[in-house]
Amino acid sequence: MNHKRSTVGPVWPVLKSYAGDHLARIALPLGGIGTGTVSLGGRGDWRDWEIMNTPRKGFVPGGGFQARPAAVLWCRSGRAAAVTRLVEGPLEAHEYEGANGSPAPNQGWPRFASATFHTAYPFGEVRLRDDAVPVRVTVRAFNPLVPGDVAASSWPLAAVTYRLENPTRRAVTAAVCMSLPNYIGSVPGETAPPKGNRNRYRVSGPVRGVVLESRGVSRAHSGWGTIALSTTARAGVSYRTGWADLSWGNSVLEFHDDVAADGALRNHATKAAQPMASLAVRVTVPAGATRDIPFLLTWHFPNRLAWHGKDATNCADGGSDCCASPNPDWVGNHYTTRFRDAWEVAQRAWREMPALERRTVAFVRAFCASDAPAVIKEAALFNLSTLRSQTCFRTADGRFFGWEGCGDNAGCCHGSCTHVWNYEQGLGFVFGELSRSLAEVAFAHGTDARGKMRFRIDLPLNRPAGFQAAAADGQMGAILRFYRDWQLSGDETFLQAHWPKVRKALEFCWIPKGWDADQDGVMEGCQHNTMDVEYYGPNPQMGTWYLGALRAGEEMARHLGEAELAAKCRRLFERGRRWLDAQLFNGEYYEHHVIPPGRRANIAPDLIAGMGAKNWRDPDLQLGPGCLVDQLVGQWFAAVCGLGYLLPPGHVKQTLRSIKRHNWRVEFRTHFNHLRGYALGDEAGLLMATYPRGRRPARP
Repeated sequence: MNHKRSTVGPVWPVLKSYAGDHLARIALPLGGIGTGTVSLGGRGDWRDWEIMNTPRKGFVPGGGFQARPAAVLWCRSGRAAAVTRLVEGPLEAHEYEGANGSPAPNQGWPRFASATFHTAYPFGEVRLRDDAVPVRVTVRAFNPLVPGDVAASSWPLAAVTYRLENPTRRAVTAAVCMSLPNYIGSVPGETAPPKGNRNRYRVSGPVRGVVLESRGVSRAHSGWGTIALSTTARAGVSYRTGWADLSWGNSVLEFHDDVAADGALRNHATKAAQPMASLAVRVTVPAGATRDIPFLLTWHFPNRLAWHGKDATNCADGGSDCCASPNPDWVGNHYTTRFRDAWEVAQRAWREMPALERRTVAFVRAFCASDAPAVIKEAALFNLSTLRSQTCFRTADGRFFGWEGCGDNAGCCHGSCTHVWNYEQGLGFVFGELSRSLAEVAFAHGTDARGKMRFRIDLPLNRPAGFQAAAADGQMGAILRFYRDWQLSGDETFLQAHWPKVRKALEFCWIPKGWDADQDGVMEGCQHNTMDVEYYGPNPQMGTWYLGALRAGEEMARHLGEAELAAKCRRLFERGRRWLDAQLFNGEYYEHHVIPPGRRANIAPDLIAGMGAKNWRDPDLQLGPGCLVDQLVGQWFAAVCGLGYLLPPGHVKQTLRSIKRHNWRVEFRTHFNHLRGYALGDEAGLLMATYPRGRRPARP
């Protein structure tokens, strides 16, 4: 088949393919770093609209008899009857079940007979087929992802192309129409529905499309901003800034009839509170040829609030002077400082999109060509999508922050939590400047003069700190992360600027009644950690974090000419590693020896977060002799940093074998679990801890 190069984009790499019941359960999040996302679902649907500064898993704007975001295909071959299809694959049987009919968005439209999803993040292709449709359709969507170039990877957009392939011997006239409701101002927990929303058609050079905006939503509201749906198609463009104001489902019926007539739209005036916007492109696809119809969805929502901030509600008129005093919870979005609104995003993005696509393809193709196992490549590449989710954001000043994760409608566990973010490696290796931003906040703003690092950061940064607790693993891991980021960047200014606080953070281990008060290279004191408890006594998890931090501190101190500190770090490291191996290794793995503090007065201030044991003489919530899945976490990070073995290599390897032998399960049907479950039935996975030698604490 001959394709004209001017009408189709480059071939994208594919690492993973999905079909069948997987399609309803996967989605490709599209957006930029710190911008939020909208997701392309496995069957070609648009879901998880999370562009207004908050998570909204499962959210699709619209409702009732109102249409939802979707793309519709119209096509006609010769004198045959025209065909209209929602550009999506079939629904599953359970999606037709509901008290008021099927709850699936756009459930009443005819769909393609089959769909498959093919991806190598950030590229996604939904291949739709139907013998009754004279063209084959592939939905191709991506966002730019260029390692080392944060700006190129931070566009607030979803780039989508509808590829139409004509396998017949006759030319086909076809159109694709994208639609979405103007839901600006619709955020979880709002006290009033959006009002004053309107859509406008705009043309700027080769870019034409519909801008979604609001005159009624307060400019101080976290859901205030703009959205744009645009194309650079040169001909055959039609649009709607509103749909007909009709009762029941007749607005959708009237739109369907308009599209089904000839694939071209006729505009409508509307008084709807959330008016629909539609943009269509009609083309001719010659016999045996392929044509691409490109669209950009762009957005601009500047009012990000602090971790648990509240919207200003006294700004009902939405005027620019409506807030006499700024919202103290406002922290802003860095991406919105680069653009005036969503339309400017579209104008600039269209110019740069060919180069951004080429650079993204080059990276992903090279990555996929590596000889790493496929499951490793999938995990490493696909998890970069978290940087685009509402888990991560950049405040207006450019600093990078992150939740521990996201619930369906809110971030979960605030503060760029150090002991959680210590497990993350992609940021440091792919976007080092953002990882250095995390370090800058942790040390310059989260570490006090004594060296105590709060493991959660409050926002705005100028607000008096409300969270004070230190975490042993969080603080030690932050030192290792700092060392890694300095290694990767070679940035001496970065090292010099923050070294005084890094040093203090290491020396904090040695305060009276602290983690290593007797300075023997072993953590024995009260150790709050990522298990949301406090360990008492030496254990491999905190122990290896500490050994790794000592080695990193030694290397940095020696580089800076601080020979005395370097020697002390080495001395503590050697003593600690010998003791841990001699006392905690049981022949298979490393155990935790519980040493009760006796009383609260034996624990230094700010080492207890209030989530652990209450009986100082017999503390519960301890690991004890368990085989912990991440007991060698500090060893892992030390290896990443090139710091070598912290413990004897033979014992490290034996421990890894023991974790696999004791903690790996090929099914979970027969496993009892009284806490959160992430694997069920026939799924396989690792248990956090097991007790193969018995002696499990009553409340571990």
